[in-house]
Amino acid sequence: MRSNRQEQMNTTPPDLGTTHFGFQTVPEGDKAGMVHGVFTRVASKYDIMNDLMSAGMHRLWKDAMMDWLAPLAGQKLLDVAGGTGDVAFRFLGRAAGSTATVLDMTESMLIAGRQRADAEALATRLDWIVGDAMALPFADNSFDVYTISFGIRNVTRIPDALAEAYRVLRPGGRLMVLEFSQIPNDLAQWAYDKYSFNVIPVMGQIVANDRGSYQYLVESIRKFPNQDSFAAMIRTAGFDLVSYRNLSMGIAALHSGWKI
Repeated sequence: MRSNRQEQMNTTPPDLGTTHFGFQTVPEGDKAGMVHGVFTRVASKYDIMNDLMSAGMHRLWKDAMMDWLAPLAGQKLLDVAGGTGDVAFRFLGRAAGSTATVLDMTESMLIAGRQRADAEALATRLDWIVGDAMALPFADNSFDVYTISFGIRNVTRIPDALAEAYRVLRPGGRLMVLEFSQIPNDLAQWAYDKYSFNVIPVMGQIVANDRGSYQYLVESIRKFPNQDSFAAMIRTAGFDLVSYRNLSMGIAALHSGWKI
């Protein structure tokens, strides 16, 4: 069972030079600015909206990410689209002597992260950098771990971001992506679509006074490749031992790959 709206997302890819911004087709050159606008507007309410939209499940998903990642002492993490630092804080808490660099294209998200109570205590192990996932400002072979959580779907050219991840990881380094995905059950996906399109934008209007940004976020999830398709993209970028795990029936998924 599929909704009409879901059928809209199963269209052919746009012509070269265009990309998706939710269900809209826009020039590639416009998307980064549009995404930047979304996250600038929602930065102050980002964490509370994550809790509300997922009923707190995003915290369990990030913990599951750390469980599978199993950080080691002294490792160097790059957390791309790291926003307010949720993943970086978890990583540093599990690996003594580790360091983390949080990179995000939206400065207001990083500012919100630096204002968190745990940020000051970790200041000597944590850097906050404004940057682009498709053109990372780091040398080759710089990091042991690359993570990106709920951010890869917002990148204009996902293959470019994956290529950059491969470039900056050291040999033996690991990529891990946490992203909303697709439930491999038509009825469950239909019910989740109903919730997403009818509840989340209204919640965004009430809590963040911004319905449009949360409408985009819901639509962007539906445009993202399914689990197997995204795994194939990771392999194409050069990663080996690529695998994934579904979380909450596939509402979200973890993808892992290694630079060997």
